[in-house]
Amino acid sequence: MLSKQVIINNETGLHARPASMLVKEASKYQSEITITVDDKEANAKSIMSVLALGAKKGQTVQIRVNGLDEENALQGVHSLFEQNFGE
Repeated sequence: MLSKQVIINNETGLHARPASMLVKEASKYQSEITITVDDKEANAKSIMSVLALGAKKGQTVQIRVNGLDEENALQGVHSLFEQNFGE
């Protein structure tokens, strides 16, 4: 299992568009991908689960990846946060 912390820097947090980008990226991989904000945990492959986090700018997100392609999955998901979801 791999994990990494990242801070949400885009103005709107994980609203609909960034959440859908996250789900689309996470769904490319076989690994299980979980994101945690405060004490809430979400399956990164489920749009409803990600939106339910209510993640806002400035919050810390823990990305956890477990599976066969976990290195690539972590890199792909992490890069979305690093690029502020294109905002």
